[in-house]
Amino acid sequence: MFTGDLVDARRYEEEVSLTLMKRLVAIAPTYFVTGNHEWSSGQFAALEVKLRDAGVQVLRNEAMQLTRAAASIRLLGIDDPLGSYDEGNTVASAITSAAPGNAFTLLLSHRPEWFSVYVNLGVDVVFSGHAHGGQVRIPFVGGLIAPNQGWLPAYTAGAHQNEATTMIVSRGLGNSVISQRVFNRPEIVVVTLRR
Repeated sequence: MFTGDLVDARRYEEEVSLTLMKRLVAIAPTYFVTGNHEWSSGQFAALEVKLRDAGVQVLRNEAMQLTRAAASIRLLGIDDPLGSYDEGNTVASAITSAAPGNAFTLLLSHRPEWFSVYVNLGVDVVFSGHAHGGQVRIPFVGGLIAPNQGWLPAYTAGAHQNEATTMIVSRGLGNSVISQRVFNRPEIVVVTLRR
């Protein structure tokens, strides 16, 4: 599951990113949703074609069923709003239209700051990113600053629980505006789902 910002809009270098995605596809099915940097780059249309050609399943405000033996999970993926729709209720409508019924749902959404929307819609598990771990992490406090959350943001890394919804926020692998991470190692998150 890859929740956007595969590229940096300011230093667009897609080859390294595509190499990563091809290697991930060789290991397991790979699912992708856009982040704000894909849209800001102005090159997402071409990148999307290359991702699909590499075998990546790009989810654009849509759902698919994942089945193993007799169990199934509804996987939803929504575009980052920078490219496709305005913030607010339209996020809710994108999720609702993609996930009718009450199947167990996994949501890929770039923005963790909408956690309350995901909770209100009854999503079971959310995978998110966008915050880059808060860029600089203060020991025993957490991330210092994150896009769309400001100073001392609530959602920069780890698991967050509210009612029946769990959101997993990845610190990710790269940097963006600030070229250094402080007390903020890059990460790949591994999650095991159990009944």
